[in-house]
Amino acid sequence: MILFLLIYLSIYGGIHLYAFLKLKRGFALGLPAYPILAIFMILMVVAPIVVRISERSGYEALARGLAYVGFTWMGLLFIFISASFFFDIYRLLHFLTRMLTQSPLAGFTLSLRNFCTLAILFSFAVVIYGYFEALHIRTEHVIVKTSKIPEKIGRFRVVQISDVHLGLIVGKSRLKRILRQVKDARPDILVSTGDLVDGQMDDLETLTDMFQNIPTKYGKFAITGNHEFYAGLDRALAFTEKAGFTILRGEGITVSNLLNVAGVDYPARGPYGPDRAVSEKALLEKLPREKFTIFLKHQPVISSESLGMFDLQLSGHTHKGQIFPFNLVTKLYYPMHTGLSKVNGNALLYVSRGSGTWGPPVRFLSPPEVTVIDITYKSSQ
Repeated sequence: MILFLLIYLSIYGGIHLYAFLKLKRGFALGLPAYPILAIFMILMVVAPIVVRISERSGYEALARGLAYVGFTWMGLLFIFISASFFFDIYRLLHFLTRMLTQSPLAGFTLSLRNFCTLAILFSFAVVIYGYFEALHIRTEHVIVKTSKIPEKIGRFRVVQISDVHLGLIVGKSRLKRILRQVKDARPDILVSTGDLVDGQMDDLETLTDMFQNIPTKYGKFAITGNHEFYAGLDRALAFTEKAGFTILRGEGITVSNLLNVAGVDYPARGPYGPDRAVSEKALLEKLPREKFTIFLKHQPVISSESLGMFDLQLSGHTHKGQIFPFNLVTKLYYPMHTGLSKVNGNALLYVSRGSGTWGPPVRFLSPPEVTVIDITYKSSQ
């Protein structure tokens, strides 16, 4: 925990320092403006820590209010930093152009103050737009054709939710929007591919009935993501089970003799990780190979040992960056970071953008989704 706090304070504090210096220089801030700005930024650096402490101590109103302020500020800050970085590159290119050429356009530029003003206006515009984009949950429709389901079934409908992050910010209102689309899709099975919950979950018990009221023909299945471990694994599992999900922790089942569903835990470190770690190969090879196999795994990573042993892997975790341009970062870590990809032969990977938000209650060029996957019969001949 100490190491995590040091890394967090170094990175997040460093980002604030860059923004502070940029604003101080751009607007020539003097007394008393820059000490006030410095104090505010220090408070915002520690705000996420205070949110978690307040939540765990039972001060829910304080935690919720501070979460909205602190995480919305986080979104504003990241967008401001991105815009400022872009403007810095422009200013550097402009300087080099002016040094190397005598073009009349080389003298055209803006003052640092104007660049800072544009970055601030752009940041506010993106956050306002992104707040409403986060509320507009889209239904993505995917069709998978296979000869591995019975011809008499014709179509088997899987509905996927992922990265809902129920907690201080994503609550009853947002969940209602998500589950309305799930219910309208009339799923044969509903799957949650991790991060269903976030935080301490002290006030989430009332949400379990909302899941129980979603009818499915063959059941609901879930796996853990990293935030189940952050929230407290025992309580996260209890909530998920009460919501009506069968939790697959290194387990697989055959659903009504129609298809296989298997799932693994997020590879967390600590007391829960090693005890539940299983070989994906050992898990998948136990299932009847002639049946279509859906593999639930939070991270969109394909293990070499599982290749050829599943037909469709469903994942989440990336949020597609959630706020552009951070999708460029997630794509570096996870090349298949959104949508449908072919991974080996006829095997497929689908990565959800997520149904909720983490941190800032904002999405920009990465709208939330509920995924409807129709597995349809196709003759092998």
